[in-house]
Amino acid sequence: MPTVCYQINLQHHFGGGEVYTRFFSEALIQLGWEVVLFVHPKAGFWNALLPPGVRIVAIHSQHDLLDHLPAKPSLVVAHAPVTGKLAEILARHHILTGIVHMPLYGRNASPFRAYHAVFPVSCHVRDSLLAAGIQQTYMDPFYGVADIARGNGNPLPFASSPYTWDERKLRDRLFGLAEPFYRKFLPIRQFKRKSGLTLGIVSRLTPIKQFPALFKLLSPVISRHPQVNLEIFGSGGYASVRDLKQALAPIKHQVRFWGQQSNVIGVYGALDYLLTGLPEREALGLNVIEAQQCGTPILAVNAPPFTETVLDKQTGYLFRDPREDKGMDFDQLISALLDNSLPRPDPQAATDHLARFTFPAFTARVSAALKYAIDTAP
Repeated sequence: MPTVCYQINLQHHFGGGEVYTRFFSEALIQLGWEVVLFVHPKAGFWNALLPPGVRIVAIHSQHDLLDHLPAKPSLVVAHAPVTGKLAEILARHHILTGIVHMPLYGRNASPFRAYHAVFPVSCHVRDSLLAAGIQQTYMDPFYGVADIARGNGNPLPFASSPYTWDERKLRDRLFGLAEPFYRKFLPIRQFKRKSGLTLGIVSRLTPIKQFPALFKLLSPVISRHPQVNLEIFGSGGYASVRDLKQALAPIKHQVRFWGQQSNVIGVYGALDYLLTGLPEREALGLNVIEAQQCGTPILAVNAPPFTETVLDKQTGYLFRDPREDKGMDFDQLISALLDNSLPRPDPQAATDHLARFTFPAFTARVSAALKYAIDTAP
């Protein structure tokens, strides 16, 4: 039986998949595994993020794996699809598995066909894998952990850049070089709540969240409620931030951008409700789990995966997809919250619900899943 787990995460930027890698590594160590993590040299956050005992190996591409894996069969866990012939080669010599962090609807399923087992992070992702014919899908979803202890930041965050510059793009490289100079001339802003109802986004501003499409529909609704404030904590690529600002133009005086923040407890504690993006490209939503653990209720579209992570009227409120009703249900919900005809839910009272997203529950799932992968591998 293998005693070393080789993980692959070659992402350049920090996001939900990297949080998963952290607590997956912690679970492996608790279960007695040795852990090796292959990372990209430009990802400089791993040393501070990972628990003691993880051996980090920097490689430039997936094909470099063949030079670092042992000849004897080993357990390999990929956090992004291993593509092309490489997956077939790895599967011939090792137990190739992967954690699937994204629903497969509209995506290419072929990279997973060589895997011995794939571990979806939600039922939403699991169902997308099964619909694509990936029969080696593990049925018990790999629900994440509310990782609220990470980061040491000021309880009241200071504004930082809303942009994550992509060094592969000339435009981003130029803007990224210029930004530190012009930000020196901007006033230092520290968060202070405004009066009224405070909604917050706590997320990377990536296309999968579909924030521009959401606010193209919700901005006219929010504009009718000047007591509503929208605070955005997170950063994204130039185009993502540009498109989001365009969609928020009708309510630009009700919106503030704060950039990425490390102290999630302080951020969630400053909000009345966390507002999610649109659902179908979302895998799970670690921010939804974190917010509830901190006592902050959720406003989310009534669809998977949010129906897995939010208990309607107990840990937040689910509203009809605004693409179906032009935001009418959301409008009625906001009106009810403003006139106090709906109470603010207390997520921390839903102990059984939150127990699914604890580290002990996750560790038990990891133990069972890896046993399944090893036992069923050829």
